Amino acid sequence: MTLKAILVSSIEAAASKAGLKLVSTTEGSDLNGQPTQVFHLGRPGLDDRRLQLELTEAFDFNKPHLLPEMAAHLAAEAKRLRNSRPDCYVTLGGLPLAFGKFQWPFHRSTSGADTYIVHGEINLADGGTHNLHAKVAASVTVTFAEIVPAMEQPYAESFVYNAIRKTVDFGQLEFLKSGNRQPVPVTTRFYSRWQKKFLFTETDDQERLRYLLSKVYWLSGVLGNGNAVWISDPRDAQYLNTTEQDLLRMAGHEAGEGLMTLDGEYAAATPQLMARAPEYEAARDAALNFTKPQFNESMRSGHANM
Repeated sequence: MTLKAILVSSIEAAASKAGLKLVSTTEGSDLNGQPTQVFHLGRPGLDDRRLQLELTEAFDFNKPHLLPEMAAHLAAEAKRLRNSRPDCYVTLGGLPLAFGKFQWPFHRSTSGADTYIVHGEINLADGGTHNLHAKVAASVTVTFAEIVPAMEQPYAESFVYNAIRKTVDFGQLEFLKSGNRQPVPVTTRFYSRWQKKFLFTETDDQERLRYLLSKVYWLSGVLGNGNAVWISDPRDAQYLNTTEQDLLRMAGHEAGEGLMTLDGEYAAATPQLMARAPEYEAARDAALNFTKPQFNESMRSGHANM
């Protein structure tokens, strides 16, 4: 069998074990021109939803140090595909974002820097038609890459997405109708070598509750037509430095308050939560404004001492 055939067969088998189906596969290439395979995965009964997986054509994940994480990635994708918008995530500041156009796997920088880079795009996904987005270039150093089992999508997507969300939280990505690609450095500040895990944001119960309500408002109520969204997403747990079980516990509390309905690991917005629309729209506007460059007006007017 060719390397391509072996990879397709392996993905089909692994996807099936995770409750996914391989819908289609096409040939691609990375930014260095190396051949890749692009897989479109779906869930039986959800024919209109797809998630894309792109791997180097010669990549072999059937190894003891690679297979468990690939299996975990596909299992999470199967649950995320039950969301009406499986491509969407929310930031702590209250911005709903759609992630897309990522060009996996990482490629070595062509500028001479000792880094690996992946390009992608995030769009403001609040149901509007404003087309505000940010093109991003997430980069990791060669040294930092040593902690990643493989520089391929299933092993890096979570921490890259969370680094982007954290960079938005810092106000360091601007959303525009057009613009140049903006850098997202994925540095060792996001990783604890002592705990051997990624750390993005220290949050308490109050912040996590606020996050969960914002997520359910946007992804269930606004973008999902009231359909439930996956609450115990490990990607969110990593972003908030908590556990999936803790997110479910807090969601159960809010369900008791009438702000969401809970069905296993999935939660849907209630009319009571949707009545808070002005609150979430104000948070979105404030978070979006925070990402815009701020100028010292007194200096602009020539009033500052030089």
